[in-house]
Amino acid sequence: MVCGGFACSRHSLIVLNIIYIAVSFILIGVAAYCRVSAIITSLTLVGSLIACGVFLFLIALVGLVGAAKHHQVLLFFYMIILFVLFLLQFALACACLAVNAEQKDSLARQGWQMSEPMTKDDVQHQFNCCGFEEQNLNVSNPLGHPPCQALAACCPPASTAPCCTGVYSSAEDLTPCPCDKCLDKLRPIIYNAFSATGGIGLFFSFTEIIGVWLAMRYRNQKDPRANPSAFL
Repeated sequence: MVCGGFACSRHSLIVLNIIYIAVSFILIGVAAYCRVSAIITSLTLVGSLIACGVFLFLIALVGLVGAAKHHQVLLFFYMIILFVLFLLQFALACACLAVNAEQKDSLARQGWQMSEPMTKDDVQHQFNCCGFEEQNLNVSNPLGHPPCQALAACCPPASTAPCCTGVYSSAEDLTPCPCDKCLDKLRPIIYNAFSATGGIGLFFSFTEIIGVWLAMRYRNQKDPRANPSAFL
């Protein structure tokens, strides 16, 4: 049977949705691993990753059941949801690839301002840095940071720098911080993340439009097992 036949369309759609299910489990597993390993302590970020994984799993499950049973209603809703997801993902992927360096830094700055002190402290420990851009700002400032005295590599116990001690007085405010800025450490990672996210998003968006096309074609094909005379 040629690939344009009923069986090939059915098998292709099933394989595609099995891949989506595997990707959803990877998303959920990575989020859970990062949370347990304390790589990411932000519950909002972990919850978002798990939510994306669950959402993808549910969509793939609808497509898998619809393909296995040739269910017209399930395939219709699967096509609609997958097409909307394609439009959103394609637009976001293009936006990630189109963002320039200044906009990336601005987004990173906004992310730092909205982060909790615990999240900022995790970043400082993870990348061995202190402060985002201006290091002599206390934690109450949106662009400030928690004290970095725990960073023994750049903040020894005898250090009197405000960024290390967290004590900001007029006499100490001019003391330079011995640690690197977090923006300098995060910048290459953020830039690569935007490029990787845009590229991966484009790739998966095209697999989604293939899924829409397969579901539409498969939905309009007649099952030869249910009505063999239709092919005579």
